Amino acid sequence: MYNVLLIGNGAREHAIAETILRSRHNTTLFSFMKSNNPAIAALSSAACFGSYDNLNDISTFARDNAIDFAVIGPEDPLNNGVVDALRGIGIPAVGPTKKLAQLETSKSFTRNLLSKYKIPGNPRYKIFTSMDGVEDFIGGLEGVVIKPDGLTGGKGVMVQGDHFNTKEEALDHCREILREHSVVIVDEKLEGEEFSLQCLSDGTTVVATPPVQDHKRRFVDDKGPNTGGMGSYSSEDHSLPFMTPADVSEGLAITRKVADAIYQETGEHYKGVMYGGFIITKSGIKLLEYNARFGDPEAMNILPLLKTDFVDICRAIIDGTLNLLEVEFEKKATVCKYIVPKGYGLPKDHPDARSTYAKIEVDDVKEAQLFYASVDKREDGLYMTTSRAIGVVGIADDLVTAEQIAERAVSAIKGPVDHRPDIGTKPLIQRRIDHMRKIRAYSQALRDQHSI
Repeated sequence: MYNVLLIGNGAREHAIAETILRSRHNTTLFSFMKSNNPAIAALSSAACFGSYDNLNDISTFARDNAIDFAVIGPEDPLNNGVVDALRGIGIPAVGPTKKLAQLETSKSFTRNLLSKYKIPGNPRYKIFTSMDGVEDFIGGLEGVVIKPDGLTGGKGVMVQGDHFNTKEEALDHCREILREHSVVIVDEKLEGEEFSLQCLSDGTTVVATPPVQDHKRRFVDDKGPNTGGMGSYSSEDHSLPFMTPADVSEGLAITRKVADAIYQETGEHYKGVMYGGFIITKSGIKLLEYNARFGDPEAMNILPLLKTDFVDICRAIIDGTLNLLEVEFEKKATVCKYIVPKGYGLPKDHPDARSTYAKIEVDDVKEAQLFYASVDKREDGLYMTTSRAIGVVGIADDLVTAEQIAERAVSAIKGPVDHRPDIGTKPLIQRRIDHMRKIRAYSQALRDQHSI
């Protein structure tokens, strides 16, 4: 018997909750949420609501319910030190301590870690605490990416060509960031195709899950502002259509070296999820960033496919015995499409902005799986908030069928909602394949030129 505490209230945590309860063990779920996710609450024996920075309330709830271990969903409680607080009362967790969560919460920590331990994958970068030297460094790069050093909910990265055009604008953005943050990081802009590789770590053993491609942009054809993620897909061969087996191996190798470096640096074993956001470039795999937890939406792609008992995986992570467990996933394709308010990502004065907080209705869905995100259950029904509402996931033997299942299920959700119908479709994926083909051809031409 296990009493498991789940911390978090989004669609990612809904997927985690269902995966925990699929266990062959006699498992009872308890949840701590900052807002009431009706799906997670329905799956829980008891639910407590409060702030993720109230570690005393979380610890009391865990102690009162004789929790055996906790699973931490989002980044905020990790950044607040919830794993340290639970450890202080003898309750282990799947998730890193506050110090190790710097892998996500401090981009400078991660960049410097790779540099110090000579781990491949870093782009050209520099970390600045003032504007001294920023102009000279930016002037030496073809394109730049600017980011503050801290949590930004996936929306704080500024990319030249997408969010600004000139080097002068880049300098203005650096000044703006330094007015609100103590550190700004400037990376070289990389061209390629991105993929998410969520890995499980017990500190010494690191196991990869199937790679996923997320879609951050709000609108069709990757237009509009960045979001927390409008949807994602994974393939039945546990690769992606534009990837090679070497790409996955290279991403996993980097993560394994990072796990070892973290232990050398801190003396602590990293126990939890190490989610690398990678990009395949003309010069190989580069690291964009790490997250210290499952991705949202990417968790919804991989967890429904998990064949190995998730509770066994959690215990192996905590006990340091992941090397003794074979982690398996079904050979299925998945497509996740997020249902959002029409006003999601739009300025507050836009006519569609009032669609937030609107009531929605969800018809019976037989083929796809629905994962509830930022919704509010009231006496008269289900209401949206300003954020993503429901993750719709199609699962099938191939991507075409999985996308069709997800798209059909979208119509079951009525109200002032929107989604990206192009995620997982052949035309969008073919553009990724063609893009990567050009990059690989250019890389090969360079190698041929150097060998002459």
